[in-house]
Amino acid sequence: MAEAISIDDLLEPRLSDIQANLLAFGDANPLALTEQAVLDAARARTGLRDFGSDDFRERLNLLLDEWNGDPAMTHLWRMTLFGYATRYAANRLLIHDTLQRHPEIHDEVIDRPIVIAGLPRSGTTHLVNLIAADTRLQSLPLWESYEPVPLPSEAMLPGGIDPRYQRCADAWAQSQRSSPLIAAMHPMNPDHIHEELELMGPDFASYNFEWIGRVPRWRDHYYATDQTPHYAYMKTVLKLLQWQRGRRSGGQHGRQRWVLKCPQHLEQLPVLKATFPDATVAITHRDPVAVIQSAVTMQAYSSRMQRTEVDAPWLIAYWADRVEHLLRGCMADRGVWPEAQSIDVPFHEFMADDIAMVARIMDKAQMPLTDRARGEIAAHMEAHPRGKEGRLIYNLKRDFGVDPDTLRARFQFYFDAFPVKAERA
Repeated sequence: MAEAISIDDLLEPRLSDIQANLLAFGDANPLALTEQAVLDAARARTGLRDFGSDDFRERLNLLLDEWNGDPAMTHLWRMTLFGYATRYAANRLLIHDTLQRHPEIHDEVIDRPIVIAGLPRSGTTHLVNLIAADTRLQSLPLWESYEPVPLPSEAMLPGGIDPRYQRCADAWAQSQRSSPLIAAMHPMNPDHIHEELELMGPDFASYNFEWIGRVPRWRDHYYATDQTPHYAYMKTVLKLLQWQRGRRSGGQHGRQRWVLKCPQHLEQLPVLKATFPDATVAITHRDPVAVIQSAVTMQAYSSRMQRTEVDAPWLIAYWADRVEHLLRGCMADRGVWPEAQSIDVPFHEFMADDIAMVARIMDKAQMPLTDRARGEIAAHMEAHPRGKEGRLIYNLKRDFGVDPDTLRARFQFYFDAFPVKAERA
């Protein structure tokens, strides 16, 4: 039985010595979040200078303006965001350089991917990790999503460990020291299968930036902008990864189909269809109240290191709106994916028998589970049991002053349209 975890200082954090020392270190080392600082750091990191198309600068500067305009952000989190922006800019340099030297990458074919869409906190992570255990498929581990292209002249570490993997492992270890309960909410170890929206980061695109900072003007820009070019950029980076893997394996690995997942796809289903027209799409469906309480609890817990205050009303208002926007997008555009290429995945059915649901999805993708695949998935589940890091206890009423049934009424349109079950304690 997984250990039950109840956070009794969610809104008024009691900081550990490690947390207090880290925040003090940030306060003692303020830095400038400017375009020049970010791009200069990326150039120094890679030894490269050509970023390709300059259109990303508008989006980068919008993000920087949002971050700089947030007076409650801790200096420690400003340092973290500077690291995010620098890594993305460095990746952009490396990606552009590789494409310039190897234009044949554009000829790679991303063949019939299996794509998982659904609300955040709705089982998409568990689902993609189960399917990715099937070695007939290729997937995107966190460490490779963070740094798709190796740094020039960087050698492997002793034991053949990729330095990119080690950096990711070190970052996860530090994250667990500073926020020890985060592993029970959303594990981010290097081998964890991640979202391909990370590959839009070097284009300074995707809704991911909403998760790491308060960026309402960024969100509005995202809403108002056709995301097709950013999905095309992401697909190009997938081709690059496939090409790299093919070179390492003599071409064999690069021919495998992909399994991908990203909640953002829920409100971008037509763009997803234009990008991967031959995909099979699995769409998870879960009680939006359960999703919101999970998301805002995680955000509130993270706030102790990111912000000088925990603003519960803002979190509820923002993420309730955000979840509704995702669901309205799904409602409007679900029909662009025909029955032959898509399947709905009710959360309660998936949790009741996850292997049976995986089998249904793989049948839909015309890739039925083999005995070997079932064994690989079973081995993954044994190594990663549910609740391995503990089971978080959520209480929307106690922590956020919101009655779950009152909030649930806002989403009746969704319950009417899809086989979703209310999750009541």
